[in-house]
Amino acid sequence: MKDVLMDTLIDSVKLLPFLFITFLLLEFIEHKMSNKNKKVVEKSGKFGPFFGSVLGAFPQCGFSAAATNLYAARVISVGTLISIYLSTSDEMLPILLSEKVSFGLILSIIGLKIVIGMICGFIIDFILRKKEKSKEHIHDMCEHDHCDCSHGIIKSSIIHTLSIIFFILIASFVLNTLIYFIGEENIGKIFLKESIFGPFISSLIGLIPNCAASVVITELYLTKAISFGSMIAGLLTGAGVGLLILFKENKNMKENIYILFIIYGLGVISGIIIELIGMII
Repeated sequence: MKDVLMDTLIDSVKLLPFLFITFLLLEFIEHKMSNKNKKVVEKSGKFGPFFGSVLGAFPQCGFSAAATNLYAARVISVGTLISIYLSTSDEMLPILLSEKVSFGLILSIIGLKIVIGMICGFIIDFILRKKEKSKEHIHDMCEHDHCDCSHGIIKSSIIHTLSIIFFILIASFVLNTLIYFIGEENIGKIFLKESIFGPFISSLIGLIPNCAASVVITELYLTKAISFGSMIAGLLTGAGVGLLILFKENKNMKENIYILFIIYGLGVISGIIIELIGMII
């Protein structure tokens, strides 16, 4: 156990500089583009799922929350909202970059999330083309479970880095301990790695409404505990704090539950399809 603890600490500390630099760059981009991105989504109309899925793929503080507020005020369609939820990367990208994962794999993951989010968004809007814009008050929410965007980019980057390192420490320690006592092959069996039913579990983990979900799922994939399809399934349902804000701001509880089940179902189905066609990377 001493070796497990030391390995976890050493591996996590090694990620600190890479995570900080990554978050610093992302914070700079976000502060330059966040308001423009929200305006693009607001004015996107029937092309909302296209812009929503592309913009949602970039980690942004509270973007899914802001999109949820726009949906609650009926400024954007349910298809656009779901496309943003599905493509939202949350902390996946910084972790993959800090772990020096191949650029090709990162592009594959982001590209899949964008395409799936876009297709699903357009289909949902086509089926449910009845949402109308209203003049309800829209209030911005740049609120995340571990950051406050009113801080400068350096302070926000430090907060992001320390928060993610905390989750990585916990996730890595748990996984390393399980591997030590149970074995890597048995961990894979627990998460149904060799089964098409794996996406059911990972999609459920992805619904955890904070950055812990994407951290856990990404770490599970990097340690080979889950398959590529299961990882995509979990990352698709990982909408950050968006779902929490949905249940808070949108008064139609039946609609909120409906959207929750759609997100989960799309994650599961996408993961199973990827498993079936052999997209194992």
